[in-house]
Amino acid sequence: MRMAPEKKTRLAGEKSGMKNKINFDRYLEKQLKDPEFAQRFQKAGEAWDVALQIAALRNEAGMSQAELAKKVGTTQQQISRLESPSYEGHSLSMLRRVADVLGAKVYVEIQRNKPIRKAAVAESKARYGNKT
Repeated sequence: MRMAPEKKTRLAGEKSGMKNKINFDRYLEKQLKDPEFAQRFQKAGEAWDVALQIAALRNEAGMSQAELAKKVGTTQQQISRLESPSYEGHSLSMLRRVADVLGAKVYVEIQRNKPIRKAAVAESKARYGNKT
């Protein structure tokens, strides 16, 4: 999931009735006003995507980080780390627990960097039991 800079999207920590934004929300909101930053942000890698997906799902569920943490059985600080684009310590089990509480699922795909070269045969397939 990537956010386009032109889309008006609620950020992590924002929801109706929530009075205080976390520091990351304020920082991100300010930085996204810079078109160059917004473009780099949009093209960011998987860590950004995971952080944004978790924050977006949490917002859609109308939960604060503390509320999500309580339901997951972890701390608010851990949820904050999961929503941080610079965090690289995601465990599959934690992501599954968070996704489960948020009514989502985790999908992991491992792809090759280069395609495997298949062996080539210069002659055609042998035909056995010629049925004419």
